[in-house]
Amino acid sequence: MAVMLWWNERSTYPISLCSSLESTAAAAAPQQQRSRQQADIPEKLRLTNTVPLKSIEVDLEVRDHVATVVSTLNYKNQEDKPLEAVFVIPLPGDAAVCHFSAQIGQTHIVAELKEKQQAREEYDDALSSGQQAFLLEESEQSPDIFSLSVGSLPPGESASIRLEYVTELAVQADDGLRFCLPAVLNPRYQPRGSEGPRVQVSSVPASLVPYSLSFSVQVSSPRPICKVESSCSLEPLQYLNSDQTQATLKLAAGHTFDRDVEVLIYYKDTHQPTAVVEAGQASAQPGSLMGDPVVMVSLYPEFPQSVMSSLASSGEFVFLMDRSGSMGRSINYSNPHETRITSARDTLLLLLKSLPMGCYFNIYSFWSKFIQMFPESVKYNRKTMEEAMKKVQEMGANLGGTEILQPLQHIYSQPCIPKQPRQLFVFTDGEVGNTKEVIDLVKKNAGSHRCFSFGIGEGANSALINGIAKAGGGHAQFITGTDRMQPKVTQSLKFAQQPVVEEVSVAWDLPKGVSATVLSPPITTMFQGQRSLIYAQLTGESLGASEGCVTVKYSLAGHPFQNQIYFSLKPADDTGLTLHRLAAHSAIRCLESEQGPHREQQDREVKKVVELSVQSGVSSSFTAFIAVNKDNGKPVQGPLVCRNVPTPVSKRPNGTATRMAQVLALQQGFSRQGKPDNGFLSKMKQRFFTLMKPHKPPQKPNAAVVKPPPKEKRAAAPPQPDRDPLLLLISLQKASGFWLLDSHLADVLGKTSEEMEMSKPTGVNRKVYATFLALIWLHGFKMDAKEEWELLAGKAARWIQAENAQCVTECVDAGNKLLGCSVKMEALGF
Repeated sequence: MAVMLWWNERSTYPISLCSSLESTAAAAAPQQQRSRQQADIPEKLRLTNTVPLKSIEVDLEVRDHVATVVSTLNYKNQEDKPLEAVFVIPLPGDAAVCHFSAQIGQTHIVAELKEKQQAREEYDDALSSGQQAFLLEESEQSPDIFSLSVGSLPPGESASIRLEYVTELAVQADDGLRFCLPAVLNPRYQPRGSEGPRVQVSSVPASLVPYSLSFSVQVSSPRPICKVESSCSLEPLQYLNSDQTQATLKLAAGHTFDRDVEVLIYYKDTHQPTAVVEAGQASAQPGSLMGDPVVMVSLYPEFPQSVMSSLASSGEFVFLMDRSGSMGRSINYSNPHETRITSARDTLLLLLKSLPMGCYFNIYSFWSKFIQMFPESVKYNRKTMEEAMKKVQEMGANLGGTEILQPLQHIYSQPCIPKQPRQLFVFTDGEVGNTKEVIDLVKKNAGSHRCFSFGIGEGANSALINGIAKAGGGHAQFITGTDRMQPKVTQSLKFAQQPVVEEVSVAWDLPKGVSATVLSPPITTMFQGQRSLIYAQLTGESLGASEGCVTVKYSLAGHPFQNQIYFSLKPADDTGLTLHRLAAHSAIRCLESEQGPHREQQDREVKKVVELSVQSGVSSSFTAFIAVNKDNGKPVQGPLVCRNVPTPVSKRPNGTATRMAQVLALQQGFSRQGKPDNGFLSKMKQRFFTLMKPHKPPQKPNAAVVKPPPKEKRAAAPPQPDRDPLLLLISLQKASGFWLLDSHLADVLGKTSEEMEMSKPTGVNRKVYATFLALIWLHGFKMDAKEEWELLAGKAARWIQAENAQCVTECVDAGNKLLGCSVKMEALGF
């Protein structure tokens, strides 16, 4: 978890602070005058102000595929004035925040959930009267951003804030479960004309972050734990029992806040369908959500091989590529030379190579504007693929803001091609401020397409990436550069080619006297091996019977299928109220997305959300946590100074990320009452725009301009890393599926052109033999990456069959001999 900036949605004008800037604002109060004091900005962008946050402690507990996260933020006011610390916390977009409390000395204060405006007023009233108060609220624009305010911290006093949330872990292409603790929140572009307040980000280099992080993980599962991997350095995994179903590990010392903390957990057996019942809260009213038991059903559908082996060869594949300026940043700090746009380009090139013959495709790219590669979607063939490949390789990322809404509107306005289901692939870092507006647009058009999203780089907007995939009936992937992107890309393409699951229904077989009320949204999408969740409230009591059954029926490629799960009605041990909170969060998000066009209907929906949020203790976009320390004795005296807490930011290759973030912050540098700061803003903007100019060495008056040395004398460019042989082989495949028997293929295979020519059986077509060599090399040397190339290999095998190739056995034998392999003909699909 990282904490960011002063973010205020309550004033007429949004406020934000850069890392060494404080804004002045005075608010008259009966007992105390509050003020915000200005601080000068140094010429060099470095942290100079005193930051009250000293350390963050994060404890992650994973039970099967559900995570509980407890974060403790420790503050100390080392100044001689009382402080208010206001900052932003990035959280996973699907996190259910369920606890917020403060420890000040011996006093423990547990926050309550209240309607958001009421909570804000209570917070302001408390600070005005000199009381200590704490406020936690979700952004109205994006559910993965929270604002946390710690008010009236007296000089020398310490405080600890405890924040707890629960979340479901996503299943990855390699069956790992992914948890991400956001450590980076990048500046988010607010498109012109978008409604709602801005969320601005103040940033510093990772080396200047003035607080520390400790992170521990505890994993338990009914199945043995194979391994735990991370994007960060971890201490060795320690098993807590002999059957290896419980384990613990910690983040290694010296974490530098240069990346999100990503954890991948692998169990020994593949994920199995389950249904778990959790007892209700004893103190809650029977018949209410928290008072009744809740069941969580986890489905992992396995479709017949006959369906999966004949993936659709038709479809309209529309690719939408983010080329805004933020895509020029490094994808992560461990590999600063690989930018987000480079990774997105490689991802798109692999997808283009893997498309089936007979489909249609088009490519859009966007920044402050958008362009489309073809006037309309074109048929996939050698000519169109090669033209697209050439243009994609030339794509750069220096084109301004992230205006994703306009190209989406244009794509949806285009008529669909008959019998060619539309599949939309979106590549973006998600640095937009109108997240909900974009998700709503995708949801509105969900009936005409499926949407597959790729979040590129550290700090990608998880609310946007997951939100548009869920709204569009597709699947989301995150590419951070710490693992191979190819399995994720191939998995998404397989999902896109999978027939649409239709007519999904859920039926419950429960003992007499017990009924189920589904709390989660209806299942509209199911993919091979991917988890689908159902939450339901169980009302009533059974007389003797202790088992229930849930049946999920659906139609796939015109054939009926069903999954049936039997489960015990006896509540599981030691789950607390985790499932209740996840169920409540699911129901809250469903209600928030169903607001009607009329004011009265919207008011009713908001009232339902507030009631459910307060009852369950799970936050929403219409509620906020508020805690007031009413036992702190005499009121806090003196002017209240606001301090912000900076965050690391993804670095642009030209090093201007921090300056840009701070200029964005200054553009909204207004007081809390929404009044300009008497010329202060314009002065600071002028200074920062000066800083934004490229730095040039000083020159003497009338100095001659020195010309660069001749080309042959210039310093050599740094050597480029060798390309992955697998990616090189993929790049050589032609659109219809074959390879050429040339020197480029020989280089990848580690042979000479003469050796390949001499090994070719007499009379065999050169393209056919080259394609056999490529297939044998893939099966002989790259079986560990089969999920990355099996679609390409399938296309190649179909091409060979369409050519009515002779001498198949001779080609396989010759290829095995040349490459030193022993691949069977059957393994190649013959």
